[in-house]
Amino acid sequence: MAELLVETAGAVRTLTLNRPARLNAFTASLHAELRKALAAAMEDEGVGVIVLTGSGRAFSSGQDLTEDLPRDADGGIDLGPALERDYNPLIRQIVGAPKPIIAALNGPAVGAAMNIALACDIVLAARSASLQEAFARIALIPDAGGTWILPRLIGPKRALALMLTAEPVPAEEALRLGLVYKLYEDATFPEEVAAFAVRLAQGPGLAYRLMREAVLASSGNDLETQLALEAALQRKAGVSLDFREGVAAFLEKRTPRFKGR
Repeated sequence: MAELLVETAGAVRTLTLNRPARLNAFTASLHAELRKALAAAMEDEGVGVIVLTGSGRAFSSGQDLTEDLPRDADGGIDLGPALERDYNPLIRQIVGAPKPIIAALNGPAVGAAMNIALACDIVLAARSASLQEAFARIALIPDAGGTWILPRLIGPKRALALMLTAEPVPAEEALRLGLVYKLYEDATFPEEVAAFAVRLAQGPGLAYRLMREAVLASSGNDLETQLALEAALQRKAGVSLDFREGVAAFLEKRTPRFKGR
């Protein structure tokens, strides 16, 4: 059985973690498949939006702890190589992607899977979904970018509380905290996600890329630097075919037909 399912519908590429018997826990092979599929989607000009979701009743339970992990000279488990080989490249790939990535939480996103989801641009959740920084339960610290992403989303105090307590955050609470953008009923979740992704994929792809670039840079810029970056990126947007189409559609009172350039 394939560990990752890849499906394309129009301009939407859906990547489904497919280890339901293990709650879609990550292994080295699943990581490799996912990174390969993400790279292919980013290079495919016909793909406008990427959706990452899980099969069965979970988004992902995080790292598969039954996997044969590297050991140090004394025989103890060494988690460093797995992070450097698998998780860190994946987070860099997601955060630096030129196209919007939607995390569709069909169920719990636990441990590293929570942080992979939060690295995506938009998080949609089924009502039964939850997020959990479960690392403290096995005496580890959050990884996969969690200590960088979560404090920036909800502040250091609240982020540290979620890390220290390892308490699950139900979807409704995650929505209130701003970790989730929209919440849907379980029964209609796949259809709602598909419709949302289609609408997003019909948007201006070049502007999306520039928005992502600006937001990513903002965390390290002061106001003046960010204003200068906005001006430079807006120049690029202003000479695009999409901008011309957007203005024409506005004046003609019709729906724009963006081309992503």
